[in-house]
Formats: sequence, C-alpha cells, structure tokens
Amino acid sequence: MVIQFQSSVVFVKDIARSRQFYENLLHQKVAMDHGPNVGFEGGFALWQVDHACQTIFGSSVDAGGQLGCRNIELYFETDELDTIWVQVTQADVPLVHPVHEQPWGQRVFRIYDPDGHIVELGEPMPVVIARFLSGGLSAEDTVQRTSMPLEIVQQVAQTVNGPA
Repeated sequence: MVIQFQSSVVFVKDIARSRQFYENLLHQKVAMDHGPNVGFEGGFALWQVDHACQTIFGSSVDAGGQLGCRNIELYFETDELDTIWVQVTQADVPLVHPVHEQPWGQRVFRIYDPDGHIVELGEPMPVVIARFLSGGLSAEDTVQRTSMPLEIVQQVAQTVNGPA
C-alpha cells in the first residue's frame, strides 16, 4: 500500500483576502480554484473556514477556534529574498522577525498572513552554499557551516566555479 502526501490546507476567514496575499505578495500561482477552496502550484491550498467546517463537521460554525495560533508555519524559498523583503515591508505586513541568518547560514524572515499563520521565506540552500563559497569558505568549511553533505556543496561549487 502506498500513501502519498498531496497537500497542506490552511483554513482562512476570508478566501479572497488570503488568495490576494499569496498570489500578489508571495507570487504563488493558482493551480485550481473551487471558490471557497484554492489550490496553489507546489502543493498547498487555502480553504474558507466556514465552508471547511460545514464540509468536515457538518456545521458552518468554526469548531476549531482561533486561526493562526503560532503552531504552524508555511515555508517558501526564493532566490530574491531581499527583493521580497522590500515588497513585504512596503505592504506593511505584520512581522514575526526581519531578515536574519539561521545557525546553518540560511537567511530568512517570517511574517504573518492575514489570518495570523506564520509564513517563512528563506534562501534556497544552494544560494547559501554559493554565498559561502564565493565569500572564500572552502567546501569543507561550508559543509561544517551549513550541515549540508559534501556532495551537494561540491555540486554547487561546480556551478559557481565551473567544472574542476
């Protein structure tokens, strides 16, 4: 028997407002739109909470309580972290924290979506590795700094420096 993960679904109070946030600010592309349920490319979806509760529990009343209780995070990556950071700050989106470097070297920031769900935006690890290698770290030092396997660091090094 094979069970395959398909999607994460986040319940939202206002599907139009949340869709606009993810489409316009975070540049997500809609894969399917069923009105109160919108699926994005990459495998996450939004579901209008009253419709979700009616479908799941047989009641349009939100039996689950408050949304965005600081207990789930949606994670996105971008090669253009600084550009997105400027867009987010100009849009006056509530921040969890500004851009900072994680212990493994990845630069990230976290914001709240319209329903208070935590959204993290971070650099892809190949970007982090390339930054360290371009800054003069050896492949071995980059492995230590990022905890990434040497093979991956060497593959990124080839794209940064060309074939050895």
